[in-house]
Amino acid sequence: MAELKTTPDDQGALAFVAAVPDEVRRRDAGAVLELMAKVTGQPPVMWGSSIVGFGTYHYVYGSGREGDTMMIGFSPRKAATTVYLMDGFDDHGDLLARLGPHSTGKSCLYLERLDDIDPSVLEELVRRSYAATETR
Repeated sequence: MAELKTTPDDQGALAFVAAVPDEVRRRDAGAVLELMAKVTGQPPVMWGSSIVGFGTYHYVYGSGREGDTMMIGFSPRKAATTVYLMDGFDDHGDLLARLGPHSTGKSCLYLERLDDIDPSVLEELVRRSYAATETR
């Protein structure tokens, strides 16, 4: 079985965010870090070299594969800030409709600029997703 690449490590999340080269991405990353810490009550932890996560949960797939991952997280990528919602988007359509400009992948929410979205909607989205993942 292949080893997981995204695992928690000792690199400091605050130092990682402070070192984001692009000023807008760095500011957005700081705001998302603050929001997620407030909502989850958990400290930020680096998962791999570029993802900041909060909380941990254990998963087991039907195939028998299992592991641990963050309950929610983000990464300040070059093109957008990526927010990882581990429960996906099926139950969040009402919030996504009010969020502002974004795109999505399987469990990734891509935000080009936090200034363009409604921060209260993002906070509720993080809150709901975290709560849903806690019950898994």
